[in-house]
Amino acid sequence: MPNRLAHETSPYLLQHADNPVDWWPWSEGAFEEARQRGVPVLLSVGYASCHWCHVMARESFEDEAAAAYMNDHFVNIKVDREERPDVDAVYMEAVQAATGQGGWPMTVFLTPDAEPFYFGTYFPPAPRHGMPSFQQVLEGVRSAWTDRRDEVAEVAGKIVRDLAAREISYGDTQAPGEEELARALLGLTREYDAQRGGFGGAPKFPPSMVVEFLLRHHARTGSEGALQMAQDTCERMARGGIYDQLGGGFARYSVDRDWVVPHFEKMLYDNALLCRVYAHLWRATGSELARRVALETADFMVRELRTNEGGFASALDADSDDGTGEHVEGAYYVWTPGQLAEVLGAEDAELAAAHFGVTVEGTFEEGRSVLQLPQQEGVFDAERIASVRERLLAARAERPAPGRDEKVVAAWNGLAIAALAETGAYFDRPDLVEAAVSAADLLVRLHLDDHARLARTSKDGRVGANAGVLEDYADVAEGFLALASVTGEGVWLEFAGFLLDHVLTGFVDPKSGSLYDTAADAEKLIRRPQDPTDNAAPSGWTAAAGALLSYAAHTGAEPHRAAAERALGVVKALGPRVPRFIGWGLAAAEALLDGPREVAIVGPSLDDPATRTLHRTALLGTAPGAVVAVGAPESDEFPLLADRPLVGGEPAAYVCRNFTCDAPTTDPERLRGALNG
Repeated sequence: MPNRLAHETSPYLLQHADNPVDWWPWSEGAFEEARQRGVPVLLSVGYASCHWCHVMARESFEDEAAAAYMNDHFVNIKVDREERPDVDAVYMEAVQAATGQGGWPMTVFLTPDAEPFYFGTYFPPAPRHGMPSFQQVLEGVRSAWTDRRDEVAEVAGKIVRDLAAREISYGDTQAPGEEELARALLGLTREYDAQRGGFGGAPKFPPSMVVEFLLRHHARTGSEGALQMAQDTCERMARGGIYDQLGGGFARYSVDRDWVVPHFEKMLYDNALLCRVYAHLWRATGSELARRVALETADFMVRELRTNEGGFASALDADSDDGTGEHVEGAYYVWTPGQLAEVLGAEDAELAAAHFGVTVEGTFEEGRSVLQLPQQEGVFDAERIASVRERLLAARAERPAPGRDEKVVAAWNGLAIAALAETGAYFDRPDLVEAAVSAADLLVRLHLDDHARLARTSKDGRVGANAGVLEDYADVAEGFLALASVTGEGVWLEFAGFLLDHVLTGFVDPKSGSLYDTAADAEKLIRRPQDPTDNAAPSGWTAAAGALLSYAAHTGAEPHRAAAERALGVVKALGPRVPRFIGWGLAAAEALLDGPREVAIVGPSLDDPATRTLHRTALLGTAPGAVVAVGAPESDEFPLLADRPLVGGEPAAYVCRNFTCDAPTTDPERLRGALNG
């Protein structure tokens, strides 16, 4: 019989709806139940495409004996971290403070007042590698709760007090200048892996936000070192197993330093950020590889993540059926030489093995290889390789596909809208721009209420109950601003303004200018979450700074500009010390140092060839964070078009920054020069 999760919208929670565990969703009712029964709460946090979450579910939550013990002695709450990032952040901070590490599944034991007192991540069904079994943990917690409850309450109270005292020093309210950004670049150079690209050791995550900073820094200063790090990192990732050489799109991270073996889940946010950064790399260098990867990644998102409602699903699982009924990590993506021969015949299989680095020993497990594009001498026949790819992709499509998390997350859709809008504009792919518009329409239609409050998630056209957090407001505003520049439709600028007004009133601390991840009127947790550092995606804090800055450039809105500058004070404090973890903030700071530039293109219509040429030239400018408005003279679509006439009856471009404007030009080459450093 299904438990209380059966009525939820989260695919992760629905995966547990038939568990024998009597799961509750996060709710006041669950804590009230714990108070009435006098038992602690077991909080389990994960997400749909998390490999070890599935493992623990199979081993423990589907086990009748373990479930009976959980039901008898605990109130059990299941949370999808992607649906409730605030709950996840607060308790993950406690886990990391207590154990020095964190991850998912996250297992936390709480008092009925939601105060944590015992922590862990994955627990095995039997003791192993020095880890207690899940049953031992349950019995130990129950014993402590029953026999030493005063001590438990004291520990829980101390943890909550310690968390409250863990205020980060956010520096001043001054944005970083030349010196701090140069020191950030130096810090990145020290951590750069010159041999393999990327930063630090294994596991290696795609540093999309840092690459955006490097490209902007190069555009502003001409730094060849910054461009080289960006180019080499992008090339090594695109040639590695972390990139899907057949279907496009990136896996979550590489388990090794060489980008060979990925953790196979594919997340919307990674692919949106990487699609956009490869498009920007092409814009800066003309790299054919960057163009190919940007387009293949955009096509992957539209082909494999787009939902029937026009939004984008959150992720594809790492695991899938290997053909024997067993769910195995990577089964959908890996190949043996024998499997290549079955599909291609002996001769082409030999070519494919050489081209994609498939070996008899295998680069993954049990003689299977992840496809790569190793650097090689000699030239491959491009037509034959294209045919090989096509046949392998068709054969792979016959395999059982990884599961898809159908949940539409507002923030990640905002990132996808920005990526698809720009990629479509750069490469003359109106279908990609249309996909971006459809996703934006869905967010407006379903996720925005009458007061422009944003819901975090939806599924199958049904909006979720959870309020948007800062990253939702900021990333959706970012997507709408990109869409406004590409389409010339001022309504997207207007919607971005509604969202950013909420940021100013609900998320900004009026005294310090720092930002919180939840709104002032959101559900109160043991601590109001606040984190300026980037993780897998830009932090809400730095994403908001970037979007506020762009909106102010479009509109001249002083409160938004001032809020952006104050918010970037944290980048002044953290950029020189931990540049890898505040890349989006550094990128926004580059835009601030450059102006950012405001570009107005006026012409009789967007169908006019001369207007379109100027508009495209403006979009392809590399000036950091430049904003572009296009429309008819005196159009009220964009504030930047006011008092901007045609020049001699011809379409013209106006470029301004820091209250100073260049002379208007009708010449695309002069415009290119004005926007390319």
